[in-house]
Amino acid sequence: MAVVDQVCRGDREAYWRLVLPHLPAVLSVAKAILMNSVDAEEVTQEAVLKGLCNIHGFRGDTKFSTWLIQITIDEARNRLRKDRRYMDRSLNEQQTGNAEEYVPKDFKDWLEIPSQAFEGSELQNALQRALESLTQKYREVFTLRDIAHLNIDETAQVLGLTVANAKTRLLRARLQLRDALAPGLGGSWSNSNTDYPRAGA
Repeated sequence: MAVVDQVCRGDREAYWRLVLPHLPAVLSVAKAILMNSVDAEEVTQEAVLKGLCNIHGFRGDTKFSTWLIQITIDEARNRLRKDRRYMDRSLNEQQTGNAEEYVPKDFKDWLEIPSQAFEGSELQNALQRALESLTQKYREVFTLRDIAHLNIDETAQVLGLTVANAKTRLLRARLQLRDALAPGLGGSWSNSNTDYPRAGA
C-alpha cells in the first residue's frame, strides 16, 4: 500500500515497479481466455493502463496481483464480446456438449512418461494444445489457480464463484487436461488412443 500511495501521488515509476512482477501471470490469463498471443498482449497493455487510471480505487482488501488479474479478465471478456471471431468460437463451445457432465476416461494403463518428452518445446506445445482444448470457463479457472498461482479463495472471487464451485470446476479442468495430454505422453485409454482429443468430447 505504501507503493500504491506513491502511485496515487503521481509516481508512475512506482506503478511499473508494482506491476512488473505480475506481468507474466497477467499475460497468461489473457492468453488463456483469448487463445491469441497478439490479442493477449494488447489486452495486457490495456489492463495495465486501466489499472494505472483506476489505482485510486485500489483499497488493499485483495492483493494487488488479484486486483490486476480481475481487470485483465474483464478486459479480455470485453474483447471476446466485441470481436466476431470470438463470438463464433463461443457459440461453437456451447454446442460441443455439456462439460458439466464430463466423465474422466478410464486408463488401461499409465506408462511412465519418457524423460525426452520434457525436452525442448515439445511439452510446452502439448500443454498449450491441451489447454486450448478446454472451454473458456475451465481455461480460466486452471490458469488462475495453476499458472497464475492464485489461491482457491482468490480464484473464486475473481471468477465470481463460490469456493465450492471453483474447486469443482478446477477438478474438472485438471481431469480434462490429463485426458487430453496423456495420449501424447505415453498414456493409453481402454477404448482409444486419439491424439489430443477435445476435452469433454
